[in-house]
Amino acid sequence: MKTSTTFFTILAITSASVAAPLSKRSGPGKRGLCWPFYNSPLDPAKLNDGSGSVNLIYDYETFSPPSSNGAGGLNFIGMQRCIDCESSPIAQLQARQQQLGFSTLFTLNEPDINGISPQTAAAWYIQNINPLAIKKALPAVTASTQPGQGLDWLNQFIAACAGQCFFDYINLHHYGASFQQFQDYVNAAHAQFPNNQIVITEFALQAPATQADQVAYYKQAISFLDGASFVEMYFPFVATSPSLFTANDAGGAAFVGTGSTLFNDDGSVSAVGALMLQ
Repeated sequence: MKTSTTFFTILAITSASVAAPLSKRSGPGKRGLCWPFYNSPLDPAKLNDGSGSVNLIYDYETFSPPSSNGAGGLNFIGMQRCIDCESSPIAQLQARQQQLGFSTLFTLNEPDINGISPQTAAAWYIQNINPLAIKKALPAVTASTQPGQGLDWLNQFIAACAGQCFFDYINLHHYGASFQQFQDYVNAAHAQFPNNQIVITEFALQAPATQADQVAYYKQAISFLDGASFVEMYFPFVATSPSLFTANDAGGAAFVGTGSTLFNDDGSVSAVGALMLQ
């Protein structure tokens, strides 16, 4: 999913690069915030309870999260969401990583539905992502079952890599009508790639799901993901407020509704956000 038309955008072998680990985690250690570019009024520390319940944050970019309190004490994960972004130029990737010190990188946002071929993505990855001696995720794919999309695109990407793409995680997105659909998709991906850790950087029910629907869904999803040893980290969509979501990403808000937002319009933690702290 894109959260803006102008902004926004991961199997195989153990990374051959020397990977710097994430900072030590306590609590569930898997939960993070998907933080859109328009979130400057909000404070991510509202979801940092000091016990590590939520300890990760990414903003689709290789610059620090726009917010009233920086990363809010959370561990920032950089993302090179497109081949070469105006907001995150590929030429600045290594310099930004060194400047900010992020030790994990997400790559390409939904290339399977955005016109990027697996072959182009593989060549780009080998040239630009391999050199980084940090943890790396392969491009984030959708749950589409259309030929050439979703996990099929990912398989083609890995084939095009010919063993030369060094990475630590595969990256999944999922939007659907039920928790069962989500669970089946994640389990199917694990069955297809049993030797690789999974990160899920976007997931929610689709509209017309209400906040009550999303709360029921996330209660099941969080329990499942916390208990799945093959899931390394996950990020509900989306860590913003209903009004900011609607004003800045009308298409996204129409697609999933505003019931999955982790904040209320007054900046407090929503009913869905509170689940991340339990």
